[in-house]
Amino acid sequence: MVAARLLTPASVQSLLTEHDVRPSRALGQNFLADPNTARRIARLAGVGPGDRVLEIGPGLGSLTLALLEHGTRIVALERDRRVAAVLETVVADSGEVRLAIGDALAVDFAALLPDGTWSCVSNLPYNVATPVVIRLLEEAPQVDRMLVMVQREVGERLAAGPGGKDYGSVSVLVGYHADAKIVGMVPPSVFVPAPKVESALVELVRRDAPPVEVPSPERMFSLVRAGFGQRRKMLRQSLKGALGGDTIEVLTHAGVDPRARAESLDLEAWAAVARAAEGA
Repeated sequence: MVAARLLTPASVQSLLTEHDVRPSRALGQNFLADPNTARRIARLAGVGPGDRVLEIGPGLGSLTLALLEHGTRIVALERDRRVAAVLETVVADSGEVRLAIGDALAVDFAALLPDGTWSCVSNLPYNVATPVVIRLLEEAPQVDRMLVMVQREVGERLAAGPGGKDYGSVSVLVGYHADAKIVGMVPPSVFVPAPKVESALVELVRRDAPPVEVPSPERMFSLVRAGFGQRRKMLRQSLKGALGGDTIEVLTHAGVDPRARAESLDLEAWAAVARAAEGA
């Protein structure tokens, strides 16, 4: 793949005009239009010849082309049929891209991605980034690594550790499945149209096994959501709806101060609460 094929602001605008496509705000469409940024993401993804990549929301193909420079084989999942038609023309000369029309919140990942190991490298639409990441972690075990571009605030929540304002129920769920960290920032100026916020590049590497043992992960996450649902309250209050009259007893048995708040508990502490709640 030659450098000239990577998309620039001028070529992105030309494609939009030629195909009479307008970016959809409802679908969170901000098209990447900077070759240096596209190549940076592909490089940070650590993919190489023959690697299989799921790209969600490929848009007009800026990142797709950069990934092809690394010799990857791509499944590009695009919801918008108008944009998918443009993408087909952009990658027409490559036999290494399979375009699929569908919604990442509903598609059958087992059917979409054949057996084996996959990476997800994507500029995710802002409005669905968090649920898409969570769904991949929970329902697509064949995806063992992600490098996703998301709104900065979302990235900070995905990668947050206990004690900070960004740490929440999503942070705990991500930490159960993967090791997550922010590996870079991206300015609004590299998109068409330019969003009003900065973007973050988040790397998520799936764990071989969860770092904690609990009788029921679903039960633990329900407690986590309850705790963070009233994060300004002490756990003895915020968990009362989930644990009833046994709240203080469960927390004490778990070694957790009933006066603590949700953001002070790390994953192991939440697991201890879940085990105590189940009598394990």
